[in-house]
Amino acid sequence: MIFGNASRAAAVGVFVGFAALPIARAAEPAPPLKPAISDEAATAVSQMGKTLLAKEQSITARTIRVYLGESGQPLHVFHTMKIVVRRPNRIAVEVAGDDGKHNLFYNGKAASIFFPDSKEYAVIAASGDIPSALNEVVDKINVDFPLGGFFVDSPDKLLLSDAISAWQVGTANVDGVECRHLFFHQKSGIDLELWVEKNSAATPRRLAVTYRLLPGQPSFIAEFTSWSTKARPSESEFSFQPPAGAKKIELTAAAAPATKRTQ
Repeated sequence: MIFGNASRAAAVGVFVGFAALPIARAAEPAPPLKPAISDEAATAVSQMGKTLLAKEQSITARTIRVYLGESGQPLHVFHTMKIVVRRPNRIAVEVAGDDGKHNLFYNGKAASIFFPDSKEYAVIAASGDIPSALNEVVDKINVDFPLGGFFVDSPDKLLLSDAISAWQVGTANVDGVECRHLFFHQKSGIDLELWVEKNSAATPRRLAVTYRLLPGQPSFIAEFTSWSTKARPSESEFSFQPPAGAKKIELTAAAAPATKRTQ
């Protein structure tokens, strides 16, 4: 994974795997100190939380990770993602980017990672909900999924539980849709911006995360090009069948580090 410690920091914070963008502008008043969570931000996040509890969802996204290279220069890694979810314990993710491709499948019993470029795959036993399975994938295969926080039981409570303060910066047009631009200052050392549609659904349209306490302040940005709660995925979409010639990675203590990948 690119960030290593940054991914761990995000897991402790809000959205797993959630550049440093200028938030405050000279013409903007300072955000209110009391209440720490503004009514606008709390209402929008609550509306989003209800929308994200839909049993079946289909999402596409473009993401950018920014981190420091060996010479200290900022580097950007781009990805596209296709995600299909059936709560509480089904998810499939297809990732393609500058550092290759990989696919994740979780069917409630096992989590599988497939790397199409090398035709390698790994399988681990995993049971429970989507977040617990994704944590198993991080721990045992070293592949992280930076948007897992959207699929916990209460994404709104998870987001606000770590917030020192949160407020609405303003509104913005994202791909032709008017959105609320929200800012969250987190106890875990993360600054998080979230753009949600300015309606009762408050569907996420954009996410930007800055890890303030890490060298170079690495960041993660996601733009959601679609987010549908009307998906009707088949059971087969969540199970992995190795293609002919694929090689299974045996996850022994010695071999596990060799499987390190990133999204």
